[in-house]
Amino acid sequence: MANLLGTDYLPDYVPTQDEKTIALLSHLSFFLFPFIAPLVIYIIKKNESPFIAAHAKEAFNFHVAGAIAFCICFILIFLLIGIPMLVVLGLYGTALTIVGAIRASEGRIYEYPFTIHLIR
Repeated sequence: MANLLGTDYLPDYVPTQDEKTIALLSHLSFFLFPFIAPLVIYIIKKNESPFIAAHAKEAFNFHVAGAIAFCICFILIFLLIGIPMLVVLGLYGTALTIVGAIRASEGRIYEYPFTIHLIR
C-alpha cells in the first residue's frame, strides 16, 4: 500500500537555496498555474538541476492525476457522490501540495502517492 502522504529521500548532493525555491514554486503552482508552471520549470531547468527536474516532474504528474480525478468526480456529481468526493479531493490535493513544498524547502526529493508518471 502506498504511503498516503508520499515518500521523500535525500538527493545525491546538497541543493542550493535557489534550487529549493524553484522546486518549492513548482509544487505551489498547483494553486495558480497547474500543468503550465511545473512543465515550463521542467523544460527550462531539466539539464541544469536534477533536484528541480525531479520536483517539477512530480508536480506536473500530480497535477495531471488530480485533473483526471477531478473529471471523474465531476461525472459522479450526477450520482450524488461526486460532491463529497470533490471536497475530499480538494483537501487531499492541498495537503499533498503543502507537503511537497515543505519537502522541497528542506532539500529532499518528494514523490506524490497515487500519481500517473507521464514524465519520467
